[in-house]
Formats: sequence, structure tokens, C-alpha cells
Amino acid sequence: KLAAVRAELDAAVTRGDTGEAKVKALEQDRIQREHEIQSWKNKLQRLEGDLEKAEEKITQTKSALDEGENTKTVGEGLMRKISLLESELDNAERNLRETTDKLREMDMKAEQFERQVQKLEQEKADYETKVEDLNTKYNEAKKELEDTLQAMDSL
Repeated sequence: KLAAVRAELDAAVTRGDTGEAKVKALEQDRIQREHEIQSWKNKLQRLEGDLEKAEEKITQTKSALDEGENTKTVGEGLMRKISLLESELDNAERNLRETTDKLREMDMKAEQFERQVQKLEQEKADYETKVEDLNTKYNEAKKELEDTLQAMDSL
């Protein structure tokens, strides 16, 4: 009976250690995901700034065209600038959409990992409670065995 309690205690301790290792790994993964999310947020802010600059340049260029630049070379140069800026704007918008999508995906993954960490922490707490109960049972069985041995010795 004592060996079974010890084996059960050892198994519970092993499961507890495994659970702790899983929690630690998931916590590291969550931290890494948070760093990635922050990186994507920074990139998103930078791209939004680029987008605003590009839109401002386009607005400036279009207003310069509207003011009536008369020479053909100036007009052609401005048209090239507009074309380039519109292309940059398209690229910036595309990058912004991609970054936003990736950010949403990372947020969802981070939430999922947080739920897993909570679940594993609960399992760990349950195993720790089980280990405490088994230790109590072990100590009671040990005391009972000692009492029995003392009673036998006194006979």
C-alpha cells in the first residue's frame, strides 16, 4: 500500500514537473509573440507615417498641377512624380493591409497561448493539490506503520 502511494506520489510529481515545463515553454512563446506583435505595431506605425507622407506629397503635387504649371516638361515631371507617388501609396496601402492582417493573426495566437497558459497553470495547481494530499496520506500511512511496528515490538 505504501509503495503504491509512493508510486502515485512520484507520478504526480513527474506530471507536475512536466506541467511546469510546459507552462514555462508557453510563457516564453507568449513573450516572443508579444515582441513580434510589438514589432508589427512599430512597422504598422512607420507604414502609416509613410502613407501619410505619400498622400501629402500627392496632394501637394496635384495642387501644384491645379495651379496651372504651363510648361510641358514641368507637367510631365509632375505626372511622373504623381505616378511614382501613387505607386508608393499603393505599395504602402498593401503593406499596411498585410501588416494589419498579420497583427490580427498574432493577436489571435497570443490570446490562444494565454488560454493555454491559464489551462496549464490550473492543471499545475490541481497537481500540486494532489501532491499535497498524497504527501499527507503518505505521512499518515508512515505514522500508522511506525505505530504498528512499535506495538509489535512491545509484544
